[in-house]
Amino acid sequence: MKCLLDTCTFLWIIAGAKELSPTAKEIFANPANEVLLSAVSVWELSVKHSLGKLPLPSVVERFVVEQRERHGIAVLSLDERAVLHLHKLPALHRDPFDRMLICQAIEHDCVLLTPDPLIAQYPVRVQW
Repeated sequence: MKCLLDTCTFLWIIAGAKELSPTAKEIFANPANEVLLSAVSVWELSVKHSLGKLPLPSVVERFVVEQRERHGIAVLSLDERAVLHLHKLPALHRDPFDRMLICQAIEHDCVLLTPDPLIAQYPVRVQW
């Protein structure tokens, strides 16, 4: 199964946070699953870090790459196909990063690993 991480899920995985559900831990730990971090999440992390809302132990470009590699998480680039799906989404969620993750999960046939109940209202496969 291909799993796309929500940005908060990525942060919780690398921190070993208690907020991770047992299902999320199991899906992430299963070597048969391909776990992906979107370039959209990297963009979100960069924005929040530059605004001072997300302190990191090192510069964002080093932090993200090191953590992705340490945890065996692949990159999902943002492509035109996913962007062109955006206009098809109902206006349930105002967060542009989450909306783009939804589009990517739909277009790339991924399960979106997220605790966000608003995301689960979209026609996307969600696990938590």
